[in-house]
Amino acid sequence: MIVIGGGLAGLAAGVALAESGWRVRLFEQRPFLGGRATSYVLPDGEHVDNCQHVTLGCCTNLADFYLRIGAAGKIKFFDRLLFLDPQGRKGEMRAGLLPSPFHLTGSFATFAPLTLLDKLSIARAMLDILQTQGKPADLQENGGISMLEWLRRRSQTKGAIERFWRVVLVSALDEELDRTDARFGVDVFWKAFLSNSTGYRMGIPAVPLANLYDGCKSEIERRGGEVILRAPARGLTIENGELRGVRFDEGREETADAYVFAVPHTALAELLPESVKQSDPAFANLEKIKVAPITGVHFWFDREVMREPFVTLLDTTTQWIFNKTALYADSNGEGKSSLSGQYLQLVISASYDLLQKPRQEIIDLCLAEVRQALPAAHKAELVKATVIKEAAATFSPEPGVDRWRPRQQTCVPRLFLAGDWTDTGWPATMEGAVRSGYLAAEALLRSEGTPRKFLQPDLAPDGFIAMWMGKPDTSKKA
Repeated sequence: MIVIGGGLAGLAAGVALAESGWRVRLFEQRPFLGGRATSYVLPDGEHVDNCQHVTLGCCTNLADFYLRIGAAGKIKFFDRLLFLDPQGRKGEMRAGLLPSPFHLTGSFATFAPLTLLDKLSIARAMLDILQTQGKPADLQENGGISMLEWLRRRSQTKGAIERFWRVVLVSALDEELDRTDARFGVDVFWKAFLSNSTGYRMGIPAVPLANLYDGCKSEIERRGGEVILRAPARGLTIENGELRGVRFDEGREETADAYVFAVPHTALAELLPESVKQSDPAFANLEKIKVAPITGVHFWFDREVMREPFVTLLDTTTQWIFNKTALYADSNGEGKSSLSGQYLQLVISASYDLLQKPRQEIIDLCLAEVRQALPAAHKAELVKATVIKEAAATFSPEPGVDRWRPRQQTCVPRLFLAGDWTDTGWPATMEGAVRSGYLAAEALLRSEGTPRKFLQPDLAPDGFIAMWMGKPDTSKKA
């Protein structure tokens, strides 16, 4: 069988199908695997991620995927999330001794950047999420409402919206609150912060992103398959409504018993013949799924300016600062900066305002914010910097977008889809991408009469939430 696309979705599908006995040939147009969650080498030898990607404790399928490919040990998990505002006030999220949903109560109560009124309004909204088990009644209203509208209905203060809800959700969903379906926003807080005491823990790769996927190639090849790089698909051959082959450069055509297309929805729309798009609403509506940008800014300083592994900034353009020198420190030197100073990566999600700005203007803006947040950076020299703009980093989780997201099995025989933009139940995340790959593999195997399960269940509720829902508490806490 053929997989088109070597991002997380295609790799997850390819590895799953290879484990199921299929000979997988995976074609990727770029010279490396990982898609939008990868890294590459600059001309001077520095390894840079196209954008910092992270996982959370609630991302069960991504964790399963990392285990399958032998990459689980390359992820560092942290149970403390640090926030810093321009006035120098700090806040943190860290689980205490109380069971869920009260595990973060202590750190929330002392969260300095929020006022008492902010915290009370947030608590009311959280109570609503708890009482409905993450499914407030108005989420499905009119085909979906925006997260901002959902928050306004619950009388959230301006500080709560800007310094709490927006900070978490723009980073998690890569979209502004007024353009985000409230279902996704509520889901983040239910799954990551309320239902399980470990769901919020953040996992960060301790190696350049491309190094995570070595096991994918070896796993597919070990089972008789192939991974072919620099091989962009140019078109499809469809006869009598059935997919017969995929065309590549120089007129070469490859055929298989089944095909999984794990490419962005915009790329799929270009590959599909017009007759196919018009015959199936799932294809005809692809153009209604919009995209959202992420910008990564990379700074190399001549000295150490930051001790924390990462920090979230409030009320600034820069949303996250990741201390890449520290994060890479235990990875046997792989990807470690060749300079004796410090390498930081900044992330700005939903970065619409930066798309048209010159790179130097972005560097100047972010450098000023870094120096305000990190006093040690005032005396440090910025040795070099680079900016990476991903104009179509994710699909936009707009209200009602789920109606346009196709399932993994299509109306075209032998053609299956994977990608975080397909119908996964999750937004545009690495977890969503892996879920789509597993779902595509399951759909293909069902169609062949050899069903197999790959999709992992959500993180089980624990603490008082498990008791309340009548489920066993699977936590390891005493």
